[in-house]
Amino acid sequence: MSKKISGKAIVYCDGAFNTPEGKTAHGLVRFTDRYEVMGIIDERHAGKDAGMVLDGKHKGIPVFESFEKALEQNRDKGVQYFVIGLAPDGGRLPKEALEVIKNAIKAGLNIDSGLHDFICNNSEISKLAEDRGVKIRDVRKTPDRDQLHFFTGEIEKVTALKLAVLGTDSAIGKRTTAWLIVHGLRSRNKSAEMIGTGQTAWMQGAEFSMIMDSCINDFVSGEIEHAVVSAYKAKKPDVIVIEGQGSLMNPAYPGGFEILAAGRPDYVILQHAPMRKEYDGFPGYRLHSLPEQIHAIQTISGKEVIAITVNHEGIEPEQIEAACRSIEEEVNLPAFDVLAHGAEGLVDLIIKNYL
Repeated sequence: MSKKISGKAIVYCDGAFNTPEGKTAHGLVRFTDRYEVMGIIDERHAGKDAGMVLDGKHKGIPVFESFEKALEQNRDKGVQYFVIGLAPDGGRLPKEALEVIKNAIKAGLNIDSGLHDFICNNSEISKLAEDRGVKIRDVRKTPDRDQLHFFTGEIEKVTALKLAVLGTDSAIGKRTTAWLIVHGLRSRNKSAEMIGTGQTAWMQGAEFSMIMDSCINDFVSGEIEHAVVSAYKAKKPDVIVIEGQGSLMNPAYPGGFEILAAGRPDYVILQHAPMRKEYDGFPGYRLHSLPEQIHAIQTISGKEVIAITVNHEGIEPEQIEAACRSIEEEVNLPAFDVLAHGAEGLVDLIIKNYL
């Protein structure tokens, strides 16, 4: 195994693994260049393989009932990081997690968190970390203003194919799909770079990232542009894939406008969960139909949606193909479940028609 950017990690996701509030941990189980994940903490799934719980695929990552059990099994393996794998609504830290974080610091582990509750703002924990000589990284903490970028228009010089992976809802799989496209292109000898726009993409090792939902509004467009331009200048890739956030009409997490405006994608790939009828976590708020959402994207940006990627939640494995075909008939666009069936078909479409 190649050396990871940061090192070996235990990921805390107690009570949330394999739920929408565990999506940071899910991303780290599926793929990360930043950590070698040594275990997931979630008492409900203790003793199981995290990949089997999540996707029915063995990943060799055990689930532990507690931090103490995880540490005991990994004490002599050089674990360096304790990562908060929770992604609750509002990004708030559960109170019960505080004691676990303290225990991780006492064990000499660095703390990485992508929540809106900044661990470093807790004076007791910060003092404990200082005393133990460990670091706290609050990934969502906004950089100082003098480190932020304003939109300049330099993105118009980027000649790589730019694809935005947007979604019809939040927590629907945009980031996972974006990574699968990047990896699929690389496997076909096409250079591709991922533009991360959330904390989990950074934790997965996206080299060119910004964190949209905690960035000062005036600089969101500039930070998106800066990430895209930096990737282009540094790597000269064939394709740049921009991770979407939220969805255009989600009442709590409206997102995508900035990516369309500042990321200037050439085309859009739209992630959709056909079994969802309401926006995630908001009963009574009707999920706008796929045709409505495609129309909104194309009206706002003038850019074409070229494919639908399917989130198969609530769909039996043997029904996934039928669900894809139904979407194709509804909107006259190719549909792929890249998590269940791989990204080869979608990558073929991109290479043959857009590169």
